[in-house]
Amino acid sequence: MAGFNVRSVLVTGANRGLGLELVKQFLEKSNPPEWVFATCRDPEGERAQQLKNLASRHPNLAIVALEATDPASIKAAATRVEEHLKSSGLNLLINNAGIVRLSTLESETPEDMSLVYATNVTGPLLVSQAFLPLLKKAAQGSPQPGLSCSKAAIVNMSSECGSIANLIALELVQVVSYRCSKAALNMLTKCQSLGYEGDGILSIAVHPGWVQTDMGSTGSHQAPLTVDVSVQGILNVLPTLSKKDNGTFVNWEGKVLPW
Repeated sequence: MAGFNVRSVLVTGANRGLGLELVKQFLEKSNPPEWVFATCRDPEGERAQQLKNLASRHPNLAIVALEATDPASIKAAATRVEEHLKSSGLNLLINNAGIVRLSTLESETPEDMSLVYATNVTGPLLVSQAFLPLLKKAAQGSPQPGLSCSKAAIVNMSSECGSIANLIALELVQVVSYRCSKAALNMLTKCQSLGYEGDGILSIAVHPGWVQTDMGSTGSHQAPLTVDVSVQGILNVLPTLSKKDNGTFVNWEGKVLPW
């Protein structure tokens, strides 16, 4: 990760779990970004206290309100980030915000299907649309050739649960709405990779592993991977990605996963 020089990064869903750990590890780098934007629904609420503690020690951390299912909130967040960046663009957008609802084929409801899809698929679509001008500006202002995460990139936090070929752990937890949403997020990533490559923007879907978070600890089974190990892996993989990886689905160790 030592060679990973990124000037600005935005992480959605940054008040807990993987998002919070991503923010922490970016800030703790020997060469931290000039700006780390951490978004969450309610920056003034109790659940954002850890972020506020970090912000008190790191002047390059900005906490931004963003509700991934609210277009007006997303637009306002993009305006605020642009004000911070001034004439610079945004190098790295990590669409990490997501939800899961425990369900089976028999118990799944239309309400949960709609809510999970809105958060896990439509949210990353709208956030990417809102920040696209800033990503384009970063790509245009970069002297780097090709595609990279330090130039301009969209990283969609997916899950191997969305892999149709692998279909892992179905016997442990069905979470039908979550699986369907991550399969759709993978398709969105592929579409973004084709649509934005000409603008110099890399798009990638990342499976962080089965991680010990509020979301990962579903059912009676303990997730095997700690948050810090997962994020260390992700931050080691991101600087290795280039044009050849655009539109692929990789895990926290850099292994390409099947759709």
